[in-house]
Amino acid sequence: MNLQQLRYIHEVARRGLNVSDAADALFTSQPGVSKQIRLLEAELGVEIFARHGKRLVAVTEPGRAVLAIAERVLRDIDSLQQVGDEFANEAVGSLSIATTHTQARYVLPRVVRDFMLRYPQVKLSLHQGSPRQVCEMVLDGTADLAIATEAIAEYDELVMLPCYQWNRCIVATPRHPILKEHPLTLEAIARYPLITYDDAFTGRGQINKAFLGRGLKPNVVLSAIDSDVIKKYVEMDLGIGILARMAYDPEEDRRLGMVDAAHLFESSTTRIGLRRRAWLRAYVYAFIEGFAPHLPRRMVESALAGGGSDPGL
Repeated sequence: MNLQQLRYIHEVARRGLNVSDAADALFTSQPGVSKQIRLLEAELGVEIFARHGKRLVAVTEPGRAVLAIAERVLRDIDSLQQVGDEFANEAVGSLSIATTHTQARYVLPRVVRDFMLRYPQVKLSLHQGSPRQVCEMVLDGTADLAIATEAIAEYDELVMLPCYQWNRCIVATPRHPILKEHPLTLEAIARYPLITYDDAFTGRGQINKAFLGRGLKPNVVLSAIDSDVIKKYVEMDLGIGILARMAYDPEEDRRLGMVDAAHLFESSTTRIGLRRRAWLRAYVYAFIEGFAPHLPRRMVESALAGGGSDPGL
């Protein structure tokens, strides 16, 4: 058994059991990957993958256990390499962040700017996706940390660190009657066509819950995955928008009026998600604290080690 074999089975599983794609990703040949997998299975005395002819069609039950252990081993090897990098040059490296559009567009710019000024030799990359996608990016090693509102709580493999709470506002064309509703009510909002987030994004669950609790069925005529798209269609007067409050800027959004709706919906909590027991470079802790000052390194380390997963806001 060797690390190369563990890398092969891990990559094959990641690539949907496509041995050719795995071989390309690992810069080797398909027959070589297949041979090493067979050798590992023979040594372990179990089949990791079920086959139909020469094609892999499923992961076996013992294969799932083998893959879980292989993933942990490979992560530990990666951590060992990072330890060396850390002490060789603590201010050089890379940081990959997976997040949603709203966070990347409206919350992270200041944090990213300050981080890049402090660590100019760290290569920073942002990956955008749905909350579930960004969590998966952390779990498969594409990203070092996830920043999202939903979904992180659904992954036991991730440590959850709460960063801040936020709520919603209503946006509409400047003369729209909804802007004159005082006090603003869910009943008033439900009278108009609504444009808001897709079910998988940015606190949509709290929106649905609020209307359901009042026995109302909102007329959602358009849903989108990011705030800019919502605002664009509201500008076209196709409906009123329910938007994350952070995504409304009076200067940039002068063609829209806004009324706060925090009293109508439960607050949402944006969290950072990290792989359990991950080893992080010093500058990763610095980024986290820059984004959420109440999360110093000692608190994050305690959560990663199993000393608590939600320190609170």
